[in-house]
Amino acid sequence: MQFNPLARQQRDLGRLTEIVKSLVRYGLADWMRPLPFSWIQEFFRSREGDKIADAPMVVRLRMVMAELGPTFTKLGQLLSTRPDLVGAEVAFELAKLQSSAPADSVEEIRQIIFEDLGAEPELLFAEFDPVAFASASIAQVHGARLMSGEAVVLKVQKPGIRKKIEADLSILAWLAEQAEKHSPQLRVYQPLEVVRQFERSLKHELDFDHERRNMEEFAHRFRNDPTVRFPKAWAAYSSKRVLTMERFEGVFGNDHAQLQASGSDLNTFALRGANMYLEMIFRDSFYHADPHPGNLMLLPGGVVGVLDCGMTGRLDERVRTEIENLVMAVGQSDPLALAGAVVRLAVHPPEGDREQLVAELSEFVADHTARPIGELELSPALQSLTGIIRRHHLMLPPSVSLLLRTLVLLEGTSQLLSPQFSLAAVIRPFYRRAIRRRLTPSRWINRFQRTVGDWDALLQTLPNDLSEMVQRVRTGKFQVHLDHRHLDPVINRLVLGIVVASLFLGSSLLWSMKAPPVLGGVSIFGAAGYAMAVYLGWKLFRAIRRSGDIGSDDEEGRG
Repeated sequence: MQFNPLARQQRDLGRLTEIVKSLVRYGLADWMRPLPFSWIQEFFRSREGDKIADAPMVVRLRMVMAELGPTFTKLGQLLSTRPDLVGAEVAFELAKLQSSAPADSVEEIRQIIFEDLGAEPELLFAEFDPVAFASASIAQVHGARLMSGEAVVLKVQKPGIRKKIEADLSILAWLAEQAEKHSPQLRVYQPLEVVRQFERSLKHELDFDHERRNMEEFAHRFRNDPTVRFPKAWAAYSSKRVLTMERFEGVFGNDHAQLQASGSDLNTFALRGANMYLEMIFRDSFYHADPHPGNLMLLPGGVVGVLDCGMTGRLDERVRTEIENLVMAVGQSDPLALAGAVVRLAVHPPEGDREQLVAELSEFVADHTARPIGELELSPALQSLTGIIRRHHLMLPPSVSLLLRTLVLLEGTSQLLSPQFSLAAVIRPFYRRAIRRRLTPSRWINRFQRTVGDWDALLQTLPNDLSEMVQRVRTGKFQVHLDHRHLDPVINRLVLGIVVASLFLGSSLLWSMKAPPVLGGVSIFGAAGYAMAVYLGWKLFRAIRRSGDIGSDDEEGRG
């Protein structure tokens, strides 16, 4: 998806005006004051923002995102997965955003089905319910029955929603670009990268073929587990905008009254759901990322039915290993190992105080491991951890943030079903399994094969890289930039000491090998190296005796 300059597009300019007006009205546009556009400055001369100024900022942020439509609602939901980026308070508030919306007319839905499947729904299905029984911002759901008799549901994308979202994404990209140029406070959050991540997420959500493939993959992975079911999908009656899938008969996880009336063991239901999610994460590294109660169903026999597979997460081997390291560090009350895992996970490693980070993580470990495992609540622990990460200006990869958000949602959903439920206790066997898995020969063989592959790739590219570097040296284009403004005298002396030692060692080799040119049986380069080492060693000795800066010592010598 290409981001075009918006000022050239009248449609986008009108939508941009609407967005700016809303931001000003909700008192959320102060960062736009420096923008060099007179038409934006006009909005700040009104007092519209005073109308809602009494509401807390996080509430106003949620309200404006809900008002601006599906793209911004989805953006808010994405940001709710990034407490490391926006803070726990903002993430918690944005998690309240709902995607519900009025249903579109059945004539428009029929047109979508006709365009994608080649016939009217009444000709494709034995039955088709023209009244949608569920509607969200991107799609709505109709009941139907196949000619073969199976009860199904049709998830149909709303007409025109793709164009609206593409226009909004262009505007968001432009706003993010302006924020990075003109707002140092927002620049550190990399708004343009957030928009790019959001675009990738939305493109998957708008592609129902992607969701169908996810459902099929989950069903295959859990084919031998009788306690879990994913809806069957019919590819012949599906497309990028239409998804035809099996209709489950059961009770939704958010229908508390019906769950109680069913007489089922809700603790077992919660345990099965949690085990399913943890198998996805720790066994498969591919998981359903939206464990909202409305996406889970209690099916006959206590079976867990899983709906809406559009939002998923994947963990590569490196990230999964560090997640396991993090869990093991907490389990072993090892703040140093925890700090190492956090730093290795971070997109931008810290430039700050590593000792302070370890100290805060030590306090975190003490606070959250002193109680029995059954009493540990995961959500406050993860919020505390992301708070530490944010204070130290670390940024987690989107895949890790999505995983943390999934675990928080999973714990909340499980405790709605069974208030005494402890997700931390359920995780413990998976943590032990991860330790055992690391000791298996297959794990070491895989790591060895990856290492060999990395070295092979390096050896293939190294000659070209070296050739290019030599060419740059020959043409005078090779540059090395060193920033030593913050080196104190102690580090200066340390560096000089290393240089002196290296000169002595190198000169000794040249002398002993009688490396040419040779004069009187002595290597000239070896002798010159010794002389330089003696001179620098003398200067180092003087600097240490005076406890001053080597640079200032140079100035005294010149004076």
